Order: sequence, then structure tokens, then C-alpha cells
Amino acid sequence: MIIQVNTDKNIKGSDRLETFVSEKISKSMKRYTDQITRLEVHLSDQNAVKSGKDDIQCRIEARVKGLSPVVVNSRSAKIDLAVNASVSKLKSSLDSLTGKLKAKQMK
Repeated sequence: MIIQVNTDKNIKGSDRLETFVSEKISKSMKRYTDQITRLEVHLSDQNAVKSGKDDIQCRIEARVKGLSPVVVNSRSAKIDLAVNASVSKLKSSLDSLTGKLKAKQMK
């Protein structure tokens, strides 16, 4: 599973940020490592230099073998909160998707 972290011009990308995001995703998506080929994380600051509530956006796009990409979005005031929320949403989406696929295969 390849994890790619992208930031916009308003969020400074760093090794520390990339490590945090990669570790968070790797731990949470451990169950899906055989099914996910790539995860793209896009972090952006919607208000640039102005601070504001929910101005940090985290979008995660998961490429799942044999299926259309799964995309989730979250916004928060802080990067870590936005990442955590997006990872949680992605996990829920993948749980639902794999549950439906298993149910289809049983029929």
C-alpha cells in the first residue's frame, strides 16, 4: 500500500507531517492492506493566512483493487483533527463496502 501525502501552498509539508499521516493511516487501514493499492492524502488550508473554524481540509482517496476509488473529506481547525476525522470516515466507508461485497459473494 502506497501512501502519498500532498499539501497545498498554505500548508508546509514536512517529514514530521508525512510520518504522522502515514503512521495514522497505516495503523487504521492495516485490515485493508491487501485490498488498497494506493492512498492519496490532500491537505489544504481553505482560508490561507486567515485563521478560521474548520479551514483545514483533509481529503483521502483510496484506490481499492477492482473497484472505483473511495474518497472522503473532513474539515477542522487543526491538521491532526482533520486527518483523524478523514481516516475514521474512510475506515467506515471501507467497512461498509467490503461488507456489501461479502454479502454479494454469499448470494
